[in-house]
Amino acid sequence: MKKNAQLIWGLLFGIVFGFLLQKGGATQYDVIVSQLLLTDFTVLKIMLSAVVTGTIGIHFMRHKGWIQLHPKKGSVGKNVIGGLIFGVGFALLGYCPGTIAGAIGNGYLDAAIGGLLGIFLGAGLFAAYYPKLQDGILKKGDYGDVSLPQLFKVNDWLVVVPTVAVILILLFWLERIGL
Repeated sequence: MKKNAQLIWGLLFGIVFGFLLQKGGATQYDVIVSQLLLTDFTVLKIMLSAVVTGTIGIHFMRHKGWIQLHPKKGSVGKNVIGGLIFGVGFALLGYCPGTIAGAIGNGYLDAAIGGLLGIFLGAGLFAAYYPKLQDGILKKGDYGDVSLPQLFKVNDWLVVVPTVAVILILLFWLERIGL
């Protein structure tokens, strides 16, 4: 029953996130391209707001004992390969996976056809080459499953509070200069 509740909560939060992406304009191709051209920072502001909300929420729930964090092992190689796949898709279509889902919900055919095709193609290529990559580049620069507070050997809030403060200052600055 607990697993079903997690799936239901995940679905509900996904719907809310998609709704907010759509309401914020982040599912519109012009808004995304303007972000990439550094002329409209709507997408950055939405994502940074989500990072602040998620960071505070996750660490609050962890502090209360409601959840446990299980970071996945990471490496520089994994980030490079993931960034390349993400970047190629983003550059070709102008959507990331989250905004593709929102754009499909808006009825945009470019997202429905090109976006889904790109997701399946990228995932398929990665799956096909994974056996060759897993013992090579994916292990380069392995840093394990450590989080920043664990790395610095400090209480989570000593990383969360300054990070949130810096993001909030950036968000207020972007608004103040009209970006």
